[in-house]
Amino acid sequence: MPLPTGSYDVIVIGGGHAGCEAALACGRMGLRTCLFTMNVDTIAQLSCNPAIGGLAKGHLVREIDALGGQMAKTTDASGIQFRVLNRSKGPAVWSMRAQADRSLYKFSMKEALDGTPNLYIKQAAIEELLVDNNKIMGVLTASGETYEGRAVIVTTGTFLNGLIHIGLTNYPSGRAGEFPSVGLSGCLLRLGFKMGRLKTGTPPRIDARTIDFSKTTPQWGDDPPEPFSFSTPQIKNPQMPCFIAYTNETTHDIIRSSLARSPLYSGVIKGVGARYCPSIEDKVVRFSDKPRHQVFLEPEGLHTKEYYANGIPTSLPVDVQIRMVRSIEGLDEAEIVRPGYAIEYDCVYPTQLRHTLETKAIDGLYLAGQINGTSGYEEAAAQGLMAGINAALKITGQPPLILQRHEAYIGVLIDDLVTLGTKEPYRMFTSRAEYRLLLRNDNAEMRLRDAGARVGLVSEEDYGRFTSKRALIERELIRLKQQYARPDEINETLIALNTTPIEEKATLEQLLKRPQVTYAYLEKLYPSHSLPLDAMQYVETEIKYEGYVKQQERLVARIHKLEFKQIPPDFDYRAISGLSREVLGKLEEVRPETVGQAGRIPGVTPAAVSLLTVVIEKNKRKQAGESDS
Repeated sequence: MPLPTGSYDVIVIGGGHAGCEAALACGRMGLRTCLFTMNVDTIAQLSCNPAIGGLAKGHLVREIDALGGQMAKTTDASGIQFRVLNRSKGPAVWSMRAQADRSLYKFSMKEALDGTPNLYIKQAAIEELLVDNNKIMGVLTASGETYEGRAVIVTTGTFLNGLIHIGLTNYPSGRAGEFPSVGLSGCLLRLGFKMGRLKTGTPPRIDARTIDFSKTTPQWGDDPPEPFSFSTPQIKNPQMPCFIAYTNETTHDIIRSSLARSPLYSGVIKGVGARYCPSIEDKVVRFSDKPRHQVFLEPEGLHTKEYYANGIPTSLPVDVQIRMVRSIEGLDEAEIVRPGYAIEYDCVYPTQLRHTLETKAIDGLYLAGQINGTSGYEEAAAQGLMAGINAALKITGQPPLILQRHEAYIGVLIDDLVTLGTKEPYRMFTSRAEYRLLLRNDNAEMRLRDAGARVGLVSEEDYGRFTSKRALIERELIRLKQQYARPDEINETLIALNTTPIEEKATLEQLLKRPQVTYAYLEKLYPSHSLPLDAMQYVETEIKYEGYVKQQERLVARIHKLEFKQIPPDFDYRAISGLSREVLGKLEEVRPETVGQAGRIPGVTPAAVSLLTVVIEKNKRKQAGESDS
């Protein structure tokens, strides 16, 4: 290797959401870190919709925040509309979503990066990963400079061999107006990684001055807006509405008549798209019985006239996009500022990773974000944070931080990727988590703040505020169990709430378990110790769902034994007699780290898991010098 231009503990490739979290984590944990990006001006760019969170994605953002990551704080600093989704359902599926000012978001994130000691930013394209004896040594830039690194985290988003499609025209690009990364993709192939091709898309942006908002339905956020970060006292930005419009049969006819010019339907696009975020062409073809599809007109920011037409991502030719958009009521005279497009890009199949997001083949090389087959800012940021934490922990000789499926949605995300893999862009849903009542939106801080503090990512101020709040909650839970309400004090309220009055005294906890009784009602009659609003919500949920929560905790305890039974990295699966060829092939491909992970691999039967467990135990006894008779 030529003499290095510079030397770092950690090198992060890519300045998207995964790269930002990875670089911040390593820098904040005291490691000399360099973030390489092809364009410093587009760090933390919201490439697609100007929004953070959503169903299940909002859980990821809160978990990132609890661990000491940045995404939630940056969203609060740039948010122009905040909503809690699914309020009418149970708290396990409540999720937060915020519209963000696109420019404010990236400026705020850049400010966080620039203000982090030990963290440096360089504008350069990385062409090669430098590897010696299956160990990462550094990187080589397109201009021929080499940089040494003890760990390298690759977070390239859609830039690996990126190809943009608008109609039947296509051109290499990592994102509209930016060059793709070609050399790095070839390098990964030469290093032996199995790679695939995925596709995503974006809708047109529209000039607000050409929208007739009187023909649309405004949609405001919550008032007051609830911050994403547990550390944000209140949202200070002015808030803006979104607007709802609908496609119609004329829109659908325009699309159907133009399918021959669609790269998606003419066979030009080879990459696999996201099943749960289809293009408008896909919606019209697959759901031909639907007379209309919803379109959310989302503001791009406080100081721009661009609106994002969420709901009509498309790669149709520009002339078709213009006719399609103008067929929608309220958009009759709309001018498109930027056309929609599809983009194909390379990914690495994530079963080649450990739960730390380190590659199995190359020591010290980590992958995070869309390169692992995911879609979405939130999924990328979560992976970037965990890759950064684990790279830093490995370099400093500490045990890794691996979140289990019952501990965090982040744990579900990573376990799904490295165990099941993905053949299409992976998106997080609440339905992917088995223990939803344990992984609520409101308890992320209780679940993960200690872990964030332990690795050094939570400030003393944030941790002190958290421990004070936790003490208040614990004291309040004890009070509710011990304080009694007498019939003459509470029955009038219970009758008004249409629930049965009590005949003898009952604890406040017993009353709060009733569906009709809320913490707010009890608070009026039996004041607490001035709990903050989020703590009140937490206390109420803990009490109302206590039985279900304990049931899930018992289930977790039952599977705990298998989950943490380690499988040696060099374990010889061929030594197990009785495994089918299919099961053997899957075990050798994924090389699970625990018996619990082995049991989640599709096609690995319970009988195979039992055989595996028996052989592991037998090998342990042999190594301990015991008889295996």
